[in-house]
Amino acid sequence: MSMNKYHAPALDKGLDILEYLSSEAKPQSQSEIAQGIQKSPNEIYRMLVCLEQRGYLMKEANSGNYSLSLKLFHISHRHSPIEELIKYSKPAMERLSRDTQQSCHLGVLYNGQLLIVSQNRSPGLVSLSIEEGGLFPLVKTTSGRVVLAFLSDEQREFQLDQNKEFLELSTKEKKSFLSYLEGIRERGYEIKESEITLGVTDLAVPIGSMKSGVFGVLAISCLTSISQSNHSFEVMIPQLVSAAEQINHSLGFMTSQFPIER
Repeated sequence: MSMNKYHAPALDKGLDILEYLSSEAKPQSQSEIAQGIQKSPNEIYRMLVCLEQRGYLMKEANSGNYSLSLKLFHISHRHSPIEELIKYSKPAMERLSRDTQQSCHLGVLYNGQLLIVSQNRSPGLVSLSIEEGGLFPLVKTTSGRVVLAFLSDEQREFQLDQNKEFLELSTKEKKSFLSYLEGIRERGYEIKESEITLGVTDLAVPIGSMKSGVFGVLAISCLTSISQSNHSFEVMIPQLVSAAEQINHSLGFMTSQFPIER
């Protein structure tokens, strides 16, 4: 019996829309979506309305353009590589927070941004909290820059070609930024004061495997002022690297997946 005997045209169109939007870094208009899946705008109108009403799509008030919501992430949470990443990262993150007395969080690449999928609060009286589900810019965050640094050349070029902050840079600034990413890749980690939160310094290392699709960044966010009464933030790098290696080992990856200076 032919597997193509039974068709569900409406379902096919809905899945085509979701798959198309998942491959686009910015919201798309009805016409752009129709062109992208080789349908007419009228053919997909009802499906767009349905997907928006069911919470799978978000529609921008001003432009009317569509983008994916996080509903697919939520309903697939228990059956996705991200769930495995979160599950196997938790013990190492708990130890890292205990040993450093700092909060830590786990981020992944999502739709051209950094998505926070897990965090562990500091056991201390004062801690920084990074909201799970929060979306942050790649170019302007330490974790986002670590993601970009460890993407393949083709993946990085694709992400930056769609990135507003990067596109606004001058030619000289773009070249300098790409060189900066190479420095992160060679070093294997990054420490930098936050560009979006005053008084915060972030430390981040890559975890997982790019080829497997289980790839993210483990990061610590500290109050910058603690360096005035404590050691340099560099002292936490071995602990952060050790936690990343524990996660990689739990996931079944080689701990040498990413080069990290000791």
